[in-house]
Amino acid sequence: MENKIIHDIAKRIMKRGKGILAADESNNTAGKRLESVGAQNSEEMRRQYRDLFLSTENIEHYISGVILFDETLRQKTNSGKLFGTHLDDLGILPGIKVDGGAKDNPDFPGEKITEGLSTLGDNLDEYYEIGARFTKWRAVIQIDESNDLPSKGAILENAIRLAKYAKKVQTSGMVPIIEPEVILNGPHSIEKAEEVTEKTLKIVFEQILEEGVDLKGLILKTSMVVPGSDSGEEMVPSEVAQRTVRVLQKTAPKDLAGIVFLSGGQTPEQARDNLNAIARLEPLPWEIAFSYARAIQGPALKIWKGKKENVEKAREEFLKWLIFDVQADRGELDEDLEY
Repeated sequence: MENKIIHDIAKRIMKRGKGILAADESNNTAGKRLESVGAQNSEEMRRQYRDLFLSTENIEHYISGVILFDETLRQKTNSGKLFGTHLDDLGILPGIKVDGGAKDNPDFPGEKITEGLSTLGDNLDEYYEIGARFTKWRAVIQIDESNDLPSKGAILENAIRLAKYAKKVQTSGMVPIIEPEVILNGPHSIEKAEEVTEKTLKIVFEQILEEGVDLKGLILKTSMVVPGSDSGEEMVPSEVAQRTVRVLQKTAPKDLAGIVFLSGGQTPEQARDNLNAIARLEPLPWEIAFSYARAIQGPALKIWKGKKENVEKAREEFLKWLIFDVQADRGELDEDLEY
């Protein structure tokens, strides 16, 4: 019975024609984004930042779930509803980021290992009680060819933690999203990005299977295969799509509930166009969708700037990018769309 519940949640998350909004930035990261547009980093301003997006009318037509940060799950909309309750009323599943962040680890110099596994069990029951139905754990894989990174050891340690996290979350009755992100920062080529992404996902799914995670109740959130930000290479959507799909076909089990793509520092246009190119290679063994943060929220944030008088125009911009990305998810992008 428990597995069926998890399977049903995963199917709702991966409903065709909808994506996931990643609104799970830490308070520090959210603060940096607010400060970049001249807004103050305070709890109330962060609440307004979340309300700007989550209270936009009609978002339920375009998103199936929202990944929240702990603070946001406990905050309320302008109308006085808990954000989780508000989303649930719209038929949108609330999710929660549960990892403790990627930290330096003395065993892996120059690399990051995600923490939080030891306290994870204490939080899951509470998150379920206050409305969360899925979770996310991110691991950071950095390419640094000058230092022969990433190391197999760091990838393996992150993979072990991703697998143990996923098993614990499924036991709690929620759907885990695993996010092994290969960072685009750096001068590496797209060939190197493909090599590292394939190696990472291969090791991750070896550990997932060894841990006995139920694949039908598991969602992969993955990087697209793109050239390093400092490589000087052009990001060509057709090439990104071909390389990304090739890696996934080699590494991702066919029984996965679905695969969602992160934008990972791409511009909104790049994330949209690359997703559109990937979707045009369907049918694929899995349902695919987007799980973007800045690539959807960024243009609206620049309009809003923390000011009430800009809310309506910012929400129009936000909705426009949601529609773009839903079209891209179908491989039917209409770049002439006017909201």
